[in-house]
Amino acid sequence: MVLVVTMRTPSYVNYYVLCLVCWIVLGITGVSTRSHSLVRRFAGIYPGPYFDENSPKNCTAQLGTNAFLPCKVRQLGNKSVSWIRRRDAHILSVDRIMFIADERFQTIYVDGSDTWTLQIKYVQARDEGEYECQISTEQKMSHVVYLSVIVPKIEILGDRERFVRTGSTVVLHCVINQSVEAPSYVFWYHRGKRLLNDPYGKLVIHQPTPTENGYDSQLVIHNARLEDTGNYTCSPSNLDSASIILHVLNGEHPAAIQRGISAAPGGCRALWWLAGSVSLSSNQGRRLFVLLVLLSMALFTYQRSIRLAYTTR
Repeated sequence: MVLVVTMRTPSYVNYYVLCLVCWIVLGITGVSTRSHSLVRRFAGIYPGPYFDENSPKNCTAQLGTNAFLPCKVRQLGNKSVSWIRRRDAHILSVDRIMFIADERFQTIYVDGSDTWTLQIKYVQARDEGEYECQISTEQKMSHVVYLSVIVPKIEILGDRERFVRTGSTVVLHCVINQSVEAPSYVFWYHRGKRLLNDPYGKLVIHQPTPTENGYDSQLVIHNARLEDTGNYTCSPSNLDSASIILHVLNGEHPAAIQRGISAAPGGCRALWWLAGSVSLSSNQGRRLFVLLVLLSMALFTYQRSIRLAYTTR
């Protein structure tokens, strides 16, 4: 019996020695185990939650689009992540729970990731400013992201009023400057009614095409008629609109009327419109009536100017 015991004892010792050697080897080679990862997690440079250095500090969004403000948090553990709007210190969210009635705001988090993203839908100009991503540690940790909102400028090239003759081809350019991305669509309206491409080619709408500073949408009106007179509005998606008034004249050259209105020093605009209507009218009796009204208004204007000159003396 003594011999047997002395033979087994070295085997147990060798077994424990072998286990000890294996454990040391595993520690030296850095083989990843759950307990080993926990030791490295809390014994490294950051013993707790910290913000990823690659988290952006500035984001840009165009008016009417969606903005995404990411916040990367490492080793969060059982802490919470909050988003705060610095402008009014309003708490927007804590983890996935929203604390603002504005449904445009939403927190996006994918399980297993380290990124908590604040989404702002249909961005408005007043949304520009600082947003704070905060970790609920004893001493609060914050990461600030500044949101810049770009507001494109919408305009229809040319004067606000345009005069053309019947039968002309009119091209209206709706220019969208300082635009980060192209609008999904551009609608054109005439007197509040949306225009569509004419199958016969009278109306042609060109969707936005890139330019040097933005995008350009065109409305082409072939063989303009009197009924084409009126207000034309260009309305891009999620952006403001721009308008122009088109006058289609029958007979008189529009440039002459425009020069007459603008060049008359101190002249009455209504008088020049009456003069234009006289030249455009084809009825002799109507011309005589308009001429009488024109003379009466001219006389009234003359008498008023004399009175003013007399009172100033």
